[in-house]
Amino acid sequence: MTLYEGKIGKQYLVEDMETPEGVTRRLQALGLIEGTPLKLLNRKKKGALILYVRGTRLALGKDISSHILVKEVEAENAER
Repeated sequence: MTLYEGKIGKQYLVEDMETPEGVTRRLQALGLIEGTPLKLLNRKKKGALILYVRGTRLALGKDISSHILVKEVEAENAER
């Protein structure tokens, strides 16, 4: 599933990013790499997502979040 398809309040692990190389590098610099746990905090009206990743909040637009593949994890198994 893609991150954009995720549900608010659920926790996910990043499996892969199918974004352009420059975007992938920027996301990696922000700590969003394969295996990174994240929590979907909110969804804005125009499709932007607010995530909790590695101790900080991050906003991603629909065009990026729809190209990040994730899998859902149990709340008690997720790292913060």
